[in-house]
Amino acid sequence: MTHASYPALRLRRPRATAWSRALHAENRLSPADFIWPLFVTEGDGVEEPIGALPGVSRWSVDRIVDRAREARDAGIPCLGLFPNTPIERRSDDGAEALNPDNLMCRAIRAIKDAVPDIGVLTDVALDPYTVHGQDGLLDPTGYVVNDATIDVLIGQSLNQAAAGADIIAPSDMMDGRVGAIREALEEEGHANVQIMAYAAKYASAFYSPFRDAVGSRGLLKGDKKNYQMDPANGEEALREVALDLAEGADSVMVKPGLPYLDIVARVRDRFAVPVFAYQVSGEYAMIEHAAAAGTGDRDGLILETLMAFKRAGCSGVLTYHALHAARLLGA
Repeated sequence: MTHASYPALRLRRPRATAWSRALHAENRLSPADFIWPLFVTEGDGVEEPIGALPGVSRWSVDRIVDRAREARDAGIPCLGLFPNTPIERRSDDGAEALNPDNLMCRAIRAIKDAVPDIGVLTDVALDPYTVHGQDGLLDPTGYVVNDATIDVLIGQSLNQAAAGADIIAPSDMMDGRVGAIREALEEEGHANVQIMAYAAKYASAFYSPFRDAVGSRGLLKGDKKNYQMDPANGEEALREVALDLAEGADSVMVKPGLPYLDIVARVRDRFAVPVFAYQVSGEYAMIEHAAAAGTGDRDGLILETLMAFKRAGCSGVLTYHALHAARLLGA
């Protein structure tokens, strides 16, 4: 490829005016790029601000419906739901995940009844339901067992699909769970329920505020390094993605987001499939605290960070900034 040289070529020339910068932009953000994660809690008329996540709250089922309407009106196509299960309903085996009237299922039904045209993505893992805070079942040594956990995850997925979930998102990182869940969904008549696999989910220091939000931080025994990925590994992420796609995932997710944009780009380049990233709680909190300290413009930090996901190859982003960003983009 032949290019002119300076002064015939001036790369600043297309940047000289706003209209020209817009014309030459390689990537664009829109509200349709966002999935808005929301935390649901028991009660009526409840809003519980989460101290570790400034500006984020837990909402009772009736109030989460209001958030769904806000999302629809702002052009956000999908919500992600995460329950704060009461401690008295948690157990060693996470049985509450199979309750058709659990907090998650009630929230799904309420949203789909009130705002049927918005998508609902549901988290599949046992940590919101266990007394030990791990994503699966434990053996006597405290190790998370794989195959027995999958059996429960299948039931959890079918429970959520029956309630009206549009996207099942297994975040547990058990080997083989995507194929098992896909087979069960097909057999039970849920052929159009999508699976967005948390395919490359790392054992990250950025999750702590989320664990506060779902009530598992104080319960967690040990860490999750025997099933979540080592932050040092990139090739392993590609193997995880390949496995989930082979088992029937419709899309894949990289989590966390900004520290792993290299993984996003490699996945998109290698597989050419829809790739999503989760801008996790720690990433959100860093922006909020930086803006509160006066070290950057909040709106600018939010939009620049979200654009970085798009530039890396994301089809969309799960972000707690979704509503605010959507309103900025629609202004």
